[in-house]
Formats: sequence, C-alpha cells, structure tokens
Amino acid sequence: MSLFSKKSPAPSSNRPSGFEYLSAQDCYMDTACQSLRPQSVIDAEMDYYKHFNACGARAKYIWGQKVDEKVASAKQKLLKMVGKSEKDYTVAFTLNTTYGINLVLQQLPATGITSIVTSEIEHNSVFLPSITWSRRNNVPRRILKRDEQGNLAIENEDLRNALVIVNTLSNIDGRELPNVRDLAAAVHKESGLLFLDAAQQLGHDPNGLKGVDFDAAFSSGHKMYGPSVGFMIIRRKLLQKLQPFFIGGGTVADVHDDEFTLLSGQVDEHAILEPGLQSWAGIVGLDAAIDWLQSVKPMGKSPHQYEMELATTLFGELKNMPRVKLVNNEPRSVMSFSVDNLDSHKLAIYLSEQGIMCRSGHFCCHHYLQHVRKLPPLLRVSMGLHNSVQDIEKFVSVLGTILKTF
Repeated sequence: MSLFSKKSPAPSSNRPSGFEYLSAQDCYMDTACQSLRPQSVIDAEMDYYKHFNACGARAKYIWGQKVDEKVASAKQKLLKMVGKSEKDYTVAFTLNTTYGINLVLQQLPATGITSIVTSEIEHNSVFLPSITWSRRNNVPRRILKRDEQGNLAIENEDLRNALVIVNTLSNIDGRELPNVRDLAAAVHKESGLLFLDAAQQLGHDPNGLKGVDFDAAFSSGHKMYGPSVGFMIIRRKLLQKLQPFFIGGGTVADVHDDEFTLLSGQVDEHAILEPGLQSWAGIVGLDAAIDWLQSVKPMGKSPHQYEMELATTLFGELKNMPRVKLVNNEPRSVMSFSVDNLDSHKLAIYLSEQGIMCRSGHFCCHHYLQHVRKLPPLLRVSMGLHNSVQDIEKFVSVLGTILKTF
C-alpha cells in the first residue's frame, strides 16, 4: 500500500528553459547518472536522423560532408572548453567515460612508469582499470586520500614517473579536486602522466578544466545534457605512445596480407581510438549540448550559481532533519545520505511513488563507501539545470512525510 492516499501536489512548472516538455509532477534528481536533454539537443539529434543520416570520416557526398562538419565543430568546442590547442591535443569519441579510460589505459605500455596512483573516492570506472593495469604490468598501485574539500594528499608522496588517474568531481558528494593544477605541476615535474575522470565535471562547471595541464581527460555527453556518447581530450604525444590492439575499420591507412599501417598525423591519428562507426547522431547532439550549456542562463543566473542556490536550500533542510546522516559536509550539486532505521532502497521506492526519482545504493564506489567509510546503501540526490525551487520543496515535503511515517 502506498504511504500516500493520493499523489502529492504537483509543483508549478517553473523550470529553466529547454525542459518545457517535462511534466510538472516529474521530479528527476539523478543527474549524476545522466542529465536530461534540453529540447534543442533532442531537435539536433532528430535533425541528423531526418536530414543527413550518413557516416562521418568516410562519405564524400553532401550528407557525409555535413556530418564531418558537425564532428569537427564538436571537437573544436570541446578543446576550447578546456583551453587546449589543436596543435597539442586532439579529441576522440568513444562509447562512454569508462570505455574511454579502459581504451587508453589498457593500450598504454608500462615502459618508464614506476607506479599507478589513484584516490579512495574513485568511481569503479577508474578504480577497476587501475587494478587490472597494475596487475598486468606488475607495477605498484597506490591509493591516496582526499580531504573533505577533495584535495588529493600528495605532499609526502613520491610521484616520480607515476601515472596518476583521479576524478575532478565526485559522484558521491560533489567534492571537486581543488589542487588539480598543483597536482598536474607535481606530476609533470617528476616525468609522470595525469589522467582525469571529468565525467561529472563538465556538466556542472564547464570551465573547471581550463588551465589544467592534463595528459588525458575523459567524459560523457550524457553527463552534460547531451546524448549517450563518450569522448576524451588527449595529448597528441601521449597518443603516439599507445600500442593499439583494439582496432578495425577506420583505424588504418593500409592493410596487406599480414600487416597494416595505422593512421597517423595531425588530422587522422585520433582515429586509432575510434574503431568502427561512431555515434554520429550522438556527436551531433553533443555539439548542440555544448552550445546550450555555454549559453543557458537559468532564471537569469549562471548554471553554477543556479545549481548552488538549489543545493544550499536542500542542504539546509536535510541538515536539520532528524535521522538524516549526510555524507556531504557542505552543499553541492550531488548529495548523499542515509536515514537511521530506514533502508535507502525502500526510501527510493517511496519517493518514486510521488514522482521523485533518486538513486539508492553505493553508486559504483564500493571501495570507499562500503570498506573505507563502512556505510550502508545511501540515497543520492543529484541536481541539474532542469530542476526548480519547486522540485526542492516537493522533495523536502515528501521526505518529511516519509520520516514521520517510519
């Protein structure tokens, strides 16, 4: 039986522009998994399917040319977003962030690398590949701590010839990596490499990677209001060090009986990370998503300011609720908590009955949440630019009713 005799009142549909298609009753708060798509992104993807549904990088006819233009546009915008030049960096599209990390890491030879370093709050997309790479190459692996603000503890660490791979924004509690620029300088001073999991970063703070001297950064369109397509921004010198074994159509310049020549050069070398056909519609949609993300002013505010106002309101309410145990120590766009004597999975179901969609569990961060913090399954509320003040009010009201009932 439902806790509520009827649906709680629907909030007024006072959302930022682009999400008019949403029902006022729907309260989606799982942006850390995937963001919703504004109408302009949906329209761009449908435009591809209806008007130039062709392959990129192959077809010379007019539809193919238009796809190539959109792909080039998306790459240029991504490079500009993080402040990198086409001379030194390139962009490759993949399935998602996890796939991209594995694609580069597992094709990277261990020559000259003396350790692989990660942090305790990593998503499994970083944590697990770092384990397998360490085992396969017999290279020591170290797990460093992050403080409450997210800084990586590197002061007394030996980073000589280290491969460091960490996230720049946690999917648990929104912690960023404030010392990322110092980290990059320290790693490169000791001839190391820096890989960044930026899956959560670019959707919440698109400028967060500007000026960061990384070797590769990985992310996904579905975390930044675009379709489900992954991408990486990778230093060309690193690309040239890879030993590709996951190859096929689109990766080679020539093939003989028992040998082949991979594509190379400024124009084509990224293609060794793009075997087979890509998600052309996804890339077209991503191109539109970048435009939207860089121009949107929700309620006349910057995206970061708007999200932080929502987060501050919610944090204040949760902090004062009895039995609620917050993981966060400050308001962020991603917040996780447990409730004394109430299973988080059941809580997620009760919220869902009132149109509130949140995640429950350990969010692919088993090591940190289960074994370091020894926490039970949590409820995670992750906000995006489609959310409204009314969504927050509804969440707080419904959660309060649940806590009084159980």
